[in-house]
Amino acid sequence: MSDSPVTLPEAAWTARRDAHEARVDGWLGPHLERRKRGESHPVEDFLFTYYSYRPARLRRWHPGAGVILVGGAAREYARMREYSEVAGGVTVDPAQVPARADTIRWVRDLLAATLERPASFGCFGLHEWAMVYRQSPDEIRHASWSLRLGPDGTDTVVEQHRIRCSHFDAFRFFTEPARPRNALQPVRETQVALEQSGCLHANMDLYKWTYKLAPLTPSELLADSFELAREIRTLDMRASPYDLAALGYEPVRIETPEGKAEYAAAQRGCADRANGLRQRLLAHCDFLLELARSHRRGSAHTVGVESPPEAAR
Repeated sequence: MSDSPVTLPEAAWTARRDAHEARVDGWLGPHLERRKRGESHPVEDFLFTYYSYRPARLRRWHPGAGVILVGGAAREYARMREYSEVAGGVTVDPAQVPARADTIRWVRDLLAATLERPASFGCFGLHEWAMVYRQSPDEIRHASWSLRLGPDGTDTVVEQHRIRCSHFDAFRFFTEPARPRNALQPVRETQVALEQSGCLHANMDLYKWTYKLAPLTPSELLADSFELAREIRTLDMRASPYDLAALGYEPVRIETPEGKAEYAAAQRGCADRANGLRQRLLAHCDFLLELARSHRRGSAHTVGVESPPEAAR
């Protein structure tokens, strides 16, 4: 790596921008059409409703911090408050990096701790079952869709298994009767201490941590994280108690030995892919923190600041 920012000629960065927009449009189009018709989809719409990043922001391409965009087309970025003009082009405003250093450091520490902790593959997606345990039909989150085993059968599955959900943002949706059945009682303050890479929700959240740091993060990494999150959501709901066969989702019957094996194998595949993304985002966080230190010394974009990690460009 060099000691100077990456400079992208106009033809290079506009090609990346156009490729990103085309890729994201394939995901956004069906969602936006459903929204116009007032329809909802329990699988495909999740990433747009649970997470707070708007479709238009997902579509907007960013090169990430430490990159200079060259050419007349860069004027569209110069008009954005997160960007500034520098000699030779336009770049993400370097003052943003130290201003957000605490958030970058928290995300970095979470990513590192998750990578270091052994992954667990024995949860079998029971968090979704615990979210409907002993609920009346009108209280169920996706009430438009029936339960594969019915209310009693669903409750029996919960009662016959040991639940070990380590993810706070999944656990907080457990029903009150299900909470004591969880082997862990995660809270926000224990997130860094508990999160592990076998968890589907922790791996979906890579999308959240990447967009939380935007536009300091490159949009290719954001799109890769979104793509994996979509696939994880599909597995999550196929293994859930809901009957989504009418939507084309074959259930993963985690109440059976065969279903458990299928789920664990898919979970391992998701964890391997997520850890690759986790390492890329971790490397980018380290770069951002060094950029913040350099900026505080009054030397940002000059001596001692390496260019963004190759994997995040």
